[in-house]
Amino acid sequence: MSIPHKIEAHSVIIEVTDETTGKTFRRTLPISYLENSNGLILSGETVEGNPSQIAFLSDSALNRINDLRGHGPDVPRCKKEK
Repeated sequence: MSIPHKIEAHSVIIEVTDETTGKTFRRTLPISYLENSNGLILSGETVEGNPSQIAFLSDSALNRINDLRGHGPDVPRCKKEK
């Protein structure tokens, strides 16, 4: 079985265990979920109905962003020709 390049859903199931009682609860929430090699994005709406997103970036995505901003390692990517 191959790993998909993208995982996408229009709702998520959240499972939490209450710290006091130890009981586990599951809820289906209307949150869009998008995951790829760069990380994942959760999208939904605020109480007022405005769009809202939270992004969790992977380490490789953060390294690429830092490199583009000039904050990456000071090492050339290509080998110098002799």
